[in-house]
Amino acid sequence: LFFAVPCGCVSGWFVFSSSSLSLDRFFAMVRFLHIQNRQRAPLTICGDCPAVQAEASPYSLVDICLNALVADLEKFCVERPDGSLCLKESERLPQEVADRLLQTMAYRELLNDGTVGIFRGNQMRLKQACIRKAKISAQAFQQAFCHHKLIELDAAGVNEAVTVSDVVSGLGSSVWIQNNLQCLVLDSLTLSPTNPYERCFSQLSGLRSLSITNVAFRDEDLAEVASLPRLESLDISSTSVTDITALVACKDQLKSLTMHGLKRLNMPTPKFLDVMRELKYLNHLDISDEQHSRSDIPFRLLGEKDILPNLVSLDISGSKYITDEAVEAFVRQRPTMRFVGLLGTEAGYTEFLSGEGTLKVSGGENESQISEALKRYSERACFVKEAFFHLFTQTCFMRITKPEILKLVIIGMRNHPLDLAVQLTASACALNLTRQGLAAGMPVRLLSSVIQLLLKAMETFPEQQQLQKNCLLSLSSVRILQDVPFNRFAAAKFVVQWLCNQENQHIQRIAVNIISILALKLSDEQAAQLTSEFYIVVGKLLEIVEQKTNQNELDTTFHFTLSALWNLTDEAPTTCGHFIDNKGLELFMRVLQVNVIAF
Repeated sequence: LFFAVPCGCVSGWFVFSSSSLSLDRFFAMVRFLHIQNRQRAPLTICGDCPAVQAEASPYSLVDICLNALVADLEKFCVERPDGSLCLKESERLPQEVADRLLQTMAYRELLNDGTVGIFRGNQMRLKQACIRKAKISAQAFQQAFCHHKLIELDAAGVNEAVTVSDVVSGLGSSVWIQNNLQCLVLDSLTLSPTNPYERCFSQLSGLRSLSITNVAFRDEDLAEVASLPRLESLDISSTSVTDITALVACKDQLKSLTMHGLKRLNMPTPKFLDVMRELKYLNHLDISDEQHSRSDIPFRLLGEKDILPNLVSLDISGSKYITDEAVEAFVRQRPTMRFVGLLGTEAGYTEFLSGEGTLKVSGGENESQISEALKRYSERACFVKEAFFHLFTQTCFMRITKPEILKLVIIGMRNHPLDLAVQLTASACALNLTRQGLAAGMPVRLLSSVIQLLLKAMETFPEQQQLQKNCLLSLSSVRILQDVPFNRFAAAKFVVQWLCNQENQHIQRIAVNIISILALKLSDEQAAQLTSEFYIVVGKLLEIVEQKTNQNELDTTFHFTLSALWNLTDEAPTTCGHFIDNKGLELFMRVLQVNVIAF
């Protein structure tokens, strides 16, 4: 595996091969690049679009090296008797680089009992650990992570083999972690099957921030967590909590409280408001509900004048009975407020709540509100879908390139790959943002990401015709076909299938145009793998030529079809054989005889 990365030498490029690089030299390079990265001056942002600058910039050298290590990890490791991996050399990575290595492995979903073995012992020093969606056992978690001096751990979505109790008890086995762990994310974990009511949080006395969403977390658990002496931020969204009275125990330090979609909450509204009245130091409150709850708590809260005096952020998205007048009055009584969430409500339509000033607003009325919603709700599928719906209507006639918006679409798609509603609305938004000449102003990296995600969506939902059509239309951009790196082999197979199954002439013309360009971009090996598909597509293309010849139609579809046949047969003996087998020579002689082609 060879790499060419920009550097400060005369040629401007530094080339190395990972196959000839020892682990100690590799680590030395990473340490060197990490130091250089620390000393690098901040980039100057051109214009008013940071997304253009960020996505057009090269990947950092540290990330390039870490990606190389992750892609070929086994080459740098030996296997222990238990099957886990251990780095061959005794070199250490800097703590910040070790954190990024773990995060890279988590992002690529490469964390399992074998790969997490590299974090055992003292070769790595972790501080901010991310093990999202790891497929590991409780024992592997204990051995790989609980001896590090962690101040943050994100274990969201770890497989069912690791329970909440396993994580908290494992962390609690370290006295240092007990006193110094500050942030813990346990979203979507399971409780212990043998003792689901086991209390274990009290041992983490240094904890300041806890997120435990989508967990069967109950009132008794809330009471235990509320007793933590330093707790400042708590997220109990989509849990089994029915009564939040226990939060009064942490009223003097709690600053952030998120209770999105708390379906089992069963408190009289006056009692709920009494608890809120006790939380005088609260800066952030989220009581949004993606199911458009009919609870009157948000509405009643807006009418309270002697409550939450230090509030900076309030999220009531998805709530009923919300009006512009009530929200505006509430905000004006609290001049320190900087955000209000109104997506899925009947508010957010006045100039004061437009979101274009110092007060940020999430909603669906304008681009600022939609962008804020996509930034804040990227993990909430229902809100993402609703924001995409509003974005689609906003971008139908867009004439300005918006890379920062496309980046938000990519994040939403990546976070919810199995949600059809999200993928369908996202594909429509991506089409609006890249159609016609808009793709020309987009950074190549963004275009590459969105096309790869669209291809993945097509693979996941093969029967969804509208989604497939949106992707086909996005692919038809000449900029994307010519300049953007993506899996052209998978795209070619998809386009061939569409061409053979569609009778709509508009779709045929687009598919023919795409395949004519993709054919030139495939390697000989890839083209050989598509022999059977090309046999079918050559026959289909000749059918189109014959139809246009009989009708004497010299249109763009006819020209694209001829170009596609030329590109498919050029220096391709097998495809030429398909052309002859399908009586292509006889047809082309007839085309010339009837003077359809103009010379």
